[in-house]
Amino acid sequence: MENRVVITGIGIYSCIGKNLSEVTESLKRGKSGIVLSPERKDYGYRSGLTGYVERPNLKGILDRRSRIMLPEQGEFAYMATAEALKTAMLDTAYIASHETGILYGNDSTAKPVINSVDIIREKRNTMMVGSGSVFQTMNSTVTMNLATIFKLKGINFTVSGACASGSHAIGLGYLMIKHGYQDCVICGGAQEVNLYSMGSFDALGAFSAREDEPSKASRPFDRSRDGLIPSGGAATVIIESLEHAQKRGAPLLGEILGYGFSSNGDHISNPTADGPKRALEQVIKQSGLLPADVDYINAHATSTIAGDSAEARALYSVFGDKCPWVSSTKSMTGHECWMAGASEIVYSVLMMQNNFIAPNINFENPDEDSKKLKIVTELKEQEIDIFISNSFGFGGTNSALAVKKIKNK
Repeated sequence: MENRVVITGIGIYSCIGKNLSEVTESLKRGKSGIVLSPERKDYGYRSGLTGYVERPNLKGILDRRSRIMLPEQGEFAYMATAEALKTAMLDTAYIASHETGILYGNDSTAKPVINSVDIIREKRNTMMVGSGSVFQTMNSTVTMNLATIFKLKGINFTVSGACASGSHAIGLGYLMIKHGYQDCVICGGAQEVNLYSMGSFDALGAFSAREDEPSKASRPFDRSRDGLIPSGGAATVIIESLEHAQKRGAPLLGEILGYGFSSNGDHISNPTADGPKRALEQVIKQSGLLPADVDYINAHATSTIAGDSAEARALYSVFGDKCPWVSSTKSMTGHECWMAGASEIVYSVLMMQNNFIAPNINFENPDEDSKKLKIVTELKEQEIDIFISNSFGFGGTNSALAVKKIKNK
């Protein structure tokens, strides 16, 4: 017998808000979190555009030992997880007496690595890097730190799947619960936004150069798009078996119906329509849905010429002329990379809870592929019963999650 899997808690720390309330308001207003960073330009970036995420002050919240273990994205993840635990009504006493796991998406930790190497080169003494350095530099830094801080006793590892990392983390948690290996898993994704984090990405020429109007630079699906804008933060989604959630009287924010995944099996960075199409077809089949059942799609669309077109073709090939409403929240947030697959679940759940669809801002002129889609350009009051969130990444990794509103709770 397979378990039904529900979302009981969400938390967010992003460039459009430091909590669920702020983010909900930004989504409704179509507020951009993109800025121009002079520091990046001085450092040698071709594009100085980035999502602005303020680092939290954790002094007085966490002890010094915990703080020195956390890199920037770990701090973001702590904030998002603390909020998600609160919304899920999971307290320390409950976690201490029940097995709770953590699966989090993270695929880089640039600044601590560079800082430690610089210190060793200068001092010629590895002892000078400090005791917290190794725990900040490891790719599994987020899960190891959060598992320690929150005293988690269930599954514990990091998912590295490029820009689909956060989505895959939720998908794997879903499978763990569905098949009875865990009752409750804290899932999510985190992305650093420091000066060093995106330099090699910028070298590909993939970033928008529209520096004169930062808030208009991210233009998913628009004909004049010229590249993505890097961003970051963290998002946490707490999932449980329905039975487990009901026993403890948890809020039921949505039910995960399915997790579709695929690999393009082609070029390491060039997108295709076939891989995303197969992930979409798989999630629809797994969920027992018909394409017409889907009310909204939170598109992966990052504002790159090739990527957005490939996704638009994939969507049209699956849904045809009856395509549901579509928007890319990256038009406001930029591309939150390892975090995006989790944050876009949070954004979509907030829309589902509050009966609206956030606009795909800066969409003014469709191209040959996007003109076939029903792209939302202004705030739309709309009930969402079922949504799908797409996430794709370098290496041809694809993930799609389907979530349903739970009524008569």
